[in-house]
Amino acid sequence: MSDRIVLTLPDERALHGVAHLVVGGLAARLNLTIESLEDLQVALDGLLAEVEGEPTISVGIEEGRLELTVGPFSSELLHRSLDDDSGGGQVSLRRLLTTVSDGFEVLDRQGSAWVALSKRVETVER
Repeated sequence: MSDRIVLTLPDERALHGVAHLVVGGLAARLNLTIESLEDLQVALDGLLAEVEGEPTISVGIEEGRLELTVGPFSSELLHRSLDDDSGGGQVSLRRLLTTVSDGFEVLDRQGSAWVALSKRVETVER
């Protein structure tokens, strides 16, 4: 990816909305469809709920493919969240990410887990 936006927020859940503003602004600038934006926002919500400490969000787009990387996560807790499909009216993080993206992977960076997901995005004509 040639161009990326990287945002690190304080460890305050009330500020997670700033990440949504950045992703929404990028979507508007790139003229993404509302469906693509909604998928990104759902993925972001699911990931930010699991972040440990100050969340860092990295977004890049190239040739119709968007990459969103979020972290850091406790590796153990992230894998538990990804694999927990116990029901109770909640969807596992794995199922959520699989539904709204074209694929994701867990990365190890400096002793923490990070999630990188990719999604083909469509734009609308201006």
